[in-house]
Amino acid sequence: MALTPSTMMPLGTTAPDFTLPDTVSGKRISLQNAKGAKGTLVMFICNHCPYVKHIKDALSKLGKDYIGKNSANSGIAIIAINANDAVNYPDDAPDKMKVFAQQNHFAFPYLHDESQSVAKSYGAACTPDLFLFDGNLKCVYRGQFDDSRPGNNIPVTGKDLRSAMDNLLAGKAIDAKQQPSMGCNIKWRN
Repeated sequence: MALTPSTMMPLGTTAPDFTLPDTVSGKRISLQNAKGAKGTLVMFICNHCPYVKHIKDALSKLGKDYIGKNSANSGIAIIAINANDAVNYPDDAPDKMKVFAQQNHFAFPYLHDESQSVAKSYGAACTPDLFLFDGNLKCVYRGQFDDSRPGNNIPVTGKDLRSAMDNLLAGKAIDAKQQPSMGCNIKWRN
């Protein structure tokens, strides 16, 4: 595993559009149809990366907290995408993605980017790579989940991303000083 930082999409960038298959429902989901009224979080994750496994429970909780039916924080949609080469990394194949999403009780769709074109359009470099967009699909946050990493003994809280999401919902400014996400590099096809 190669520790790779996010390339940090410029703030204000419009979210590239996409339509991809959801590995759980089998439906094709587009950004335009899935976006939230106040914001949209697009996360590039995968099944086997230790950095994603480290935060998977917190990702599940994030989904429940922000898109749950009874949540006071509704208004932000969350979409997870796996762009890894599933041929050379079979743990990231769509059937395994479905199991991973169900086992972790993801409340958000988990899409498969087989062509890797969506990941490339976002400049995604690692898993997890997190991109938060406002209601107009302009990038307002692209950074780390929090300071926790496997083995550093810092609790997983999601504080950096949650702060950005809470500020977005409250109509407050989001600090432009953001720490890049770090994780395994996306497994590009040759």
